[in-house]
Order: sequence, then C-alpha cells, then structure tokens
Amino acid sequence: QLQLVESGGGLVQPGGSLRLSCTSRRNTLDYYAMAWFRQAPGKEREPVSCIRTEDGFAQYEDFARGRFTISIDNAKNVMYLQMNSLKPEDTAVYYCAADGTYEGLGPLYDYWGQGTRVNISS
Repeated sequence: QLQLVESGGGLVQPGGSLRLSCTSRRNTLDYYAMAWFRQAPGKEREPVSCIRTEDGFAQYEDFARGRFTISIDNAKNVMYLQMNSLKPEDTAVYYCAADGTYEGLGPLYDYWGQGTRVNISS
C-alpha cells in the first residue's frame, strides 16, 4: 500500500498555474522531510523542492525558485506544490517523496508516490 499519493496534475496552457498535492497515509510529522521530484519524457528524474516537515524550511532547484512554492499542512497530512508561470519544459511526471531522516534535494528518500502527470501545452 502506497504511503504517498499525488494528485492535481493535468493539462495547462503556458503561463498557467497548477497545485499538486501529496497525501500521506502517515502523519507527515513522522517524516523528517518531504520533497517533489519530476521526470520529463526521455530525461532522468530531477529534484524540484524539499521541505522540512517540522518547521517548513524549504529548498528549491534554480528553475523552481520564484515560480514554485512548496508547503505542508501537517494537520491534514498533505504536502503541496504550487506551480505558477508554467512553461512547456515543466511538462513531466511529478513525484512526491518522504524520509524519516534525510533532508535535501538528492534522490535519497525512502518513500515515493506513483506520480501525477503535468502537461504544459497550448
């Protein structure tokens, strides 16, 4: 049974916005940090952003800084990724991840969701 389930993906025109959600079956405070990664067609999975669950300290890859915002609602056990000013190159499957001890933008998270597809096209 998956511990993390993503939702919110879809087809959006360039310049539009989407909010992705990652719902955890466990209390998000059981994790030390959670993160978003993405994998574009024909490319390797890359980090987008991560957040420390206890205090919301966040890190972003350069392409995401200023356009994307990661947040967490520990009362609802949901992590979000608000994506604005979307570009065709943001087209990818977006995955959420979580770990009990690791925090950062490396692919070292123990728990992963199955992904939600984001397509930016006119």
